[in-house]
Amino acid sequence: MARLRRATATSAGGVVVRAIEGVPHLVAGRRRRDRDGATWTLPKGTPDPGETLEETAVREVAEETGLQVRIVAPLDQIQYSFVRSRIRIDKTVHYWLMEPTGGDLASHDHEFEEVRWVPFAEASALLTFETERALAERASALLAVTEGESP
Repeated sequence: MARLRRATATSAGGVVVRAIEGVPHLVAGRRRRDRDGATWTLPKGTPDPGETLEETAVREVAEETGLQVRIVAPLDQIQYSFVRSRIRIDKTVHYWLMEPTGGDLASHDHEFEEVRWVPFAEASALLTFETERALAERASALLAVTEGESP
């Protein structure tokens, strides 16, 4: 059996947060995938040439969600591997905590079939991938600490 070739990939995205009636929410999107139906994921994407990871994260979140955003703080990175066209790709995705500054979820691009605000309390049941569920929990904990420091 032939060995798979290996490659690396890098993406950047964000956990966009806001309070709705005092309840913290994040943005998640649903993608249709042939092999496993649909997945609910956080917005992310690949850098364009010459772009910083922060610029990529802001651009990709805007494209995929329809929201204009600003970075509040670095969050974390996740790593995973997958196989495409007989190549094992080791991917690292860098995430930032973000807040919306404008835009509308109805303006999201074609990469997501649906985009919506999800209460943090429901995120672990909705998000498809464990790495993203754990990232949402870290974002929630970071928000709790930040809110606890407010006067």
